[in-house]
Amino acid sequence: MRAIQFTPDADRLARARIVEIERPVPGPGQLLVRTALTGVSVGLVRMLRADASANPGGEMVGTVVAVGSGLEESWIGARVGGVVFASLYAEYVCATPAMVTEIPAGVPAADALAVVRGGLVAMGVVHAAKSVAGSAVLITAAASGAGHLALRLARAAGATRVVAAVGSAGKFDFVRECGADAAVTYDRPWSETFDIVLDGVGGDLVQRGVDSLGPHGTLVAFSAGGGAVDTSTLLGELKTVTGFSMGLLSRTEPQLIERYRAQLWKLLEENMLRPHVEVRDWAELDAVVDLIATRRTVGRMAISAGPAPW
Repeated sequence: MRAIQFTPDADRLARARIVEIERPVPGPGQLLVRTALTGVSVGLVRMLRADASANPGGEMVGTVVAVGSGLEESWIGARVGGVVFASLYAEYVCATPAMVTEIPAGVPAADALAVVRGGLVAMGVVHAAKSVAGSAVLITAAASGAGHLALRLARAAGATRVVAAVGSAGKFDFVRECGADAAVTYDRPWSETFDIVLDGVGGDLVQRGVDSLGPHGTLVAFSAGGGAVDTSTLLGELKTVTGFSMGLLSRTEPQLIERYRAQLWKLLEENMLRPHVEVRDWAELDAVVDLIATRRTVGRMAISAGPAPW
């Protein structure tokens, strides 16, 4: 089968090479999935910056073609989407049932890819804020794969005002199409006060987000970008900061994850959630990584090894 391997390169983060390798055999409790689409995100960029020969995981959608021992053969033929932790960029990947979900009939592969991970993150973050209804909400990384879905989900949850923070004014039209009432950039002061800030960037923006909160305001941090908070800025106006981890929820509250998935499929069916997914060919992965690293993308980026099997 074909797969993509990364190698160090002097001119970029890493070089993606298409190679021929043995098709994997599913082990006990594993599904073998023929991939239709695989996601490309800032997580891959961070991984390649740390190790240019990484073997990354991430989100994918595809069709189950074989099962390992201990699983029912009724899985075969199922359309699934979810996360694998390594060897993502291949025509076939091994996945575990706990980390995938069956995709309802009629949902396009691109829409499914957008929600099986990014949609869950966006839904979880909006719910982590607990009091979105009637609130003014600021969302950073609002043009990202999860961020552009959080804009619509915050609106669906009853937010009275949703403001998108993005890296450049060139993304303003996109985030407004996704439901933002207004947009701001990171390099300009934020003049508004918000009840809730959903931060998908991290770094210095965590404290800026806290400073933008009104009394009793809440910031939900869901970025792997780190960041620090001066706790003295929380005290006087009873502000709070909370972290969010989809991994922990998946391990400890699987029933909640299933409810989120059901809500996401319903919102897709009702056209209240409209993911933006740009699909490129495998041969363009280097270019896609470069675009993400320089923050020139909007929505979810994906690559395809060829015509989707469904």
